[in-house]
Amino acid sequence: MEKEKKAINQLLDIDNFFSGGFAVKGEGISQELESSEDEAEKKISSVHAETTETENELSKSEQLEKIAEEVKVCTKCTLSQTRTFAVPGEGNPDARIVFVGEGPGGDEDKSGRPFVGRAGQLLTKIINAMRLTREDVFICNVIKCRPPNNRDPLASEKDACRDYLYRQLAVIEPDIIVALGSHAAKELLDTDTAIGKLRGRFHDFTIKGGTETIKFMPTYHPAYLLRNYSTENRKKVWDDMKMVMQEIGIKS
Repeated sequence: MEKEKKAINQLLDIDNFFSGGFAVKGEGISQELESSEDEAEKKISSVHAETTETENELSKSEQLEKIAEEVKVCTKCTLSQTRTFAVPGEGNPDARIVFVGEGPGGDEDKSGRPFVGRAGQLLTKIINAMRLTREDVFICNVIKCRPPNNRDPLASEKDACRDYLYRQLAVIEPDIIVALGSHAAKELLDTDTAIGKLRGRFHDFTIKGGTETIKFMPTYHPAYLLRNYSTENRKKVWDDMKMVMQEIGIKS
C-alpha cells in the first residue's frame, strides 16, 4: 500500500512539474497489423520493388506511410519473430521536432504505437509543457520492434533498422532531433560519450548520405526520470527542452 501511495504521489508531482495549467492531451493514431508470414514476404517484396524516384513523387504523409508499411512486414532481423506489432512511429509529417527513443516496450509492442506506456505518458506531459501536442511532433525509435524482455538492442538489430529511421528523417526534414536516452544519442551521434556529457547543448547531425545539418539535442529518457526521480533530473530535461523551444521560437 505504501509503495502504491508513493507511486501515485510521484506521478502527481511529475504531472505538476511538466504539465502546469496549459497541458493539452495528445491523441495518436492507432495501427493494426494482421499478416501471415507468407503474406509478409509478398508485401515486403512488393514494397521494395518501388523505386526511390516514385517514392519522392508522393506527399510526405504518403512517403511516411509507405515506410511504415515496410516496417510492419519487415523480417530483416529475428525481432520480427518475437514482436506482436512493429512500431514505425507517428506524428506530423511536417514536424519541426522529431523525438527518437531507443525502441518499443511492452505497451508499444501490444499497440503498434510509440511511447504509450508510463514513459510515454511522461513524454506527452513534457511535450504539452512545451506548448505542443503529440500531433505537432513526430515520435519514433531507433529500432522498430521490441527486444525480448526489453533487453538492449543488438548491433545487428540496429543495423537492420537504421535505414527506416534515416528515411523517416529525410522525409520529415525536422529542424531539431531530440534523442531520448543514451542508446538513441549514441547511435545517431556514433559516439560512446555518456548521455550526461552529451545533454545540455546542441550537436550537429547529418543523415548518412545527406548534406543538410540538423540540430540534435540529447536528453534523458522519460523512463530514466521515472527510475531516478528527483527535481534535479527533471530540471535537466526541462532545461534541454527550453533550449529546443527557444530554437524554434516558443517562449518558455
